[in-house]
Amino acid sequence: MVQTNQKSLIVLSAPSGAGKTTIAHAILARHSQDLIFSVSATTRAMREGERDGVDYYFLTREKFEDLIRMGSLIEHEEIFGNYYGTPVGEIDRAREMGKRLVFDIDVKGGLSIRSKFPDESLLIFIAPPDMHILERRLRERKTEPEEIIRHRLDRANMEMDWATDYDHIVVNDDLEEAIAEVEEIVFDPNP
Repeated sequence: MVQTNQKSLIVLSAPSGAGKTTIAHAILARHSQDLIFSVSATTRAMREGERDGVDYYFLTREKFEDLIRMGSLIEHEEIFGNYYGTPVGEIDRAREMGKRLVFDIDVKGGLSIRSKFPDESLLIFIAPPDMHILERRLRERKTEPEEIIRHRLDRANMEMDWATDYDHIVVNDDLEEAIAEVEEIVFDPNP
């Protein structure tokens, strides 16, 4: 049996465009026997190639607000006019499967996970090499209008300020190196 960091809730957070989703998927693909993805809920529109229940649970605003009222979310936040949050059932699902749960969520969500599960959470912040590269990555995606890109860049500055509240900061200058560094943190036998 491989020794691993004993934390069962692995949070990856980053500004949009820093590569957290790519890194999360790479780690999950390499370690599917040990890790599963925490599927977040959102009210944003589905993007090309995304699948409901796999990438996100795509919900109406009314349904999401019902989950908030019922206390069925571990954390949630409204970002750029859309809700994002983690259903409580995701932690139950991982525990039933005997696997560790990987979250791909925003910084505030990550800090909420830590406040609710301080002994179980491992927070890793994925940072861009610099803000110019982050802006280039956001523009190259060609998935959002200029106004949203501007909002994402403004929010990125706030998120970068919170990076030091995380357990680890990994700079994604070279994708393969960043993936290897995250893997090393997640599977460190001496956390």
